[in-house]
Amino acid sequence: MSSEADLPSLSGLRAFSAAGRHLSFRAAAEELGVTQGAVAQQVRGLEEHLGLRLFLREPRGLSFTEAGRVYHAAVARAFSQLLDATGALREAPSRVTISVTPTFASKWLIPRLAEFTEANPGIDLRITATERVMSFHADGIDLAVRQGHPPFGASLRADLLFPQEVIAVCSPQLVANQGGLLDAAAFSRMTLLHDTHDLWPQFIEMAFGTELDAPRGLRFSQTTLSLDAALAGQGIALASRFLVQRDLNAGRLVQPVDAVLEGGQDFYALLPRQGASEAALRARDWLLGVASKEVPRG
Repeated sequence: MSSEADLPSLSGLRAFSAAGRHLSFRAAAEELGVTQGAVAQQVRGLEEHLGLRLFLREPRGLSFTEAGRVYHAAVARAFSQLLDATGALREAPSRVTISVTPTFASKWLIPRLAEFTEANPGIDLRITATERVMSFHADGIDLAVRQGHPPFGASLRADLLFPQEVIAVCSPQLVANQGGLLDAAAFSRMTLLHDTHDLWPQFIEMAFGTELDAPRGLRFSQTTLSLDAALAGQGIALASRFLVQRDLNAGRLVQPVDAVLEGGQDFYALLPRQGASEAALRARDWLLGVASKEVPRG
């Protein structure tokens, strides 16, 4: 039973493959960047290892023996497969799996994927959208974006992406007859769109400083759904400013209340302190770079 230990040296096979293509030690030496004598010696070593002649040395050059011809065809196929496998490996993009909340994915990351791909053509970004707490190792996560405040754990590095600046937003048509901004009385007649963060009581107290008649409400399991409802003119939603800035700039949403609720639940990019891949580091740096342009750091 043969094993890899029975294989001849790779240098001998490379010399034989080149010499067989050219039927010349001299031409093979030029291709490989070595001396003619080195190629001849490597081929002789291969023949001794195999115990048979592969070439006939003739005055005008080399010619194959029958065994040499058959063996060269097999060696050529093997080298071709190695070249294909190596080329495919080098061309394969680096994979980065990023875990983000559904709202961050739909309202911020997905609209910017074209920018990411242009800046990082060698990275295959895979997005996992979930609210649950994840394990980098068990879930195969390379990078995450989460809301909270440090520390997130001794094993994780946390870089600030966006501060928490919660604002009220709605469709411009909803407040078209109200002059843009709502006072307490007009606000109390509106429908509030709630999500699981339940920040409306804090926002109302901060914005109006008084108790209001309980406005009508619709409740959603995710912020992205309440924002979709706001875009559709169904009521007023709360969201972090950076998530809705594009819609505000485009006029699809407006701020009916001139107030900002700030807090400690900022957005951070999380990365393991040890073992992070170069591709994950590049993806993290891209996130930080885009965030710093949208919210300039003082």
